[in-house]
Amino acid sequence: MKLNLNGMTTERRNPRTMNLDTMTELEIVSAINEEDARVPLAIAKKLPEIAQAAHWAVEAFEQGGRLFYMGAGTSGRLGVLDAAECPPTFGVDPGMVVGLIAGGEKAFLKAIEGAEDSRELGRSDLEAHGLTAKDFVVGIAASGRTPYVLGGLEYAKSVGCRTAAIACNTGSAVGKAADLAIEVEVGPEVLTGSTRMKSGTAQKMILNMISTASMVRIGKAYQNLMVDVMQTNEKLHVRAENIVIDATGVERQEARRAIDAAGGSVKCAITMLLAGCGAEEAARRLEQAHGHVRAAIEG
Repeated sequence: MKLNLNGMTTERRNPRTMNLDTMTELEIVSAINEEDARVPLAIAKKLPEIAQAAHWAVEAFEQGGRLFYMGAGTSGRLGVLDAAECPPTFGVDPGMVVGLIAGGEKAFLKAIEGAEDSRELGRSDLEAHGLTAKDFVVGIAASGRTPYVLGGLEYAKSVGCRTAAIACNTGSAVGKAADLAIEVEVGPEVLTGSTRMKSGTAQKMILNMISTASMVRIGKAYQNLMVDVMQTNEKLHVRAENIVIDATGVERQEARRAIDAAGGSVKCAITMLLAGCGAEEAARRLEQAHGHVRAAIEG
C-alpha cells in the first residue's frame, strides 16, 4: 500500500509562502522569521505533556536508568545533538542520555537510505544498548509515522519502559504507540515538507526543555548556574570560576583556590564557601543531599 502523506499538516502547502520563488532574500528570511514565531505558541499548548516527560526522565535517572532519544533524519540528529550536549553542560556520564539515529552515527552527516523505514532497526538499536525497564525512551518524528521510531517504541514498551513521542502532527502513529504523546502542530513549512525548519525548531526546543528540566531537578544546577559544568578547556575553567563568584560573591583568586581545594568540583567549592566548611565536609553534605547544592548548604 502506497504511503499517503496528504493528511499531515507537515506536508501541506503554506498559503503564506505560495510565491516563495518570487521573493527577494529579505522577503524570504522575513517569511521564515514570521513562521518561526509561531513555534513557541504551539509548544505552549503542550507544556504539561513536556513537563510529564521531564518528570519521567527524572524518575529514570533516580533509579539508575537512562534517557533515550531516537529518530531518523533531522529528528534523529536533534536527539543526538541534545544527548551530546548533556555531558559537558551537566557533567553526566555520556551513557546517561543516549541519542540514537536510524543508520547509526554515519547518518548524522549523510542520509542513510531506507534506514528510517526499518522497525527492526529501531528494536535492535535499543537491544544493543541493553534497554531495561528503568530506562525512558523518547521517540522523535516530525511526521509521526517513522517506522524506525515505531519499532523502538514498541520494543521499549515490551521491556516495560515508559515511552513518549514528539511529533508535529496530531493523532500521530508514534503518539498512539507511546505512553505520552507530545504533538505540537506548528503548521505547514515555508518550504513545503521541509521539516528541518519549523518542525525541527519545535523538536529542538522541546528536547532542550526535557533535558534541562530533568537535569536541574536532579541537582545539576544551583540557582540558575551550571554547577556540574565540565572544565575541558580554558574558557570552561574561567566559566567555572565565574560560577563560583556569582554564587558566593568572592573574588576570583578565592574562587580559584576553592575550586582547587575541592578537586575541581564547582558545586563542592560553592558549598565550602557558603557553608563555611572544608572540602571533606562539603563533599559529605553534597552526598547526603544527593548532589543538590542548596540542600547541602542548608544541611
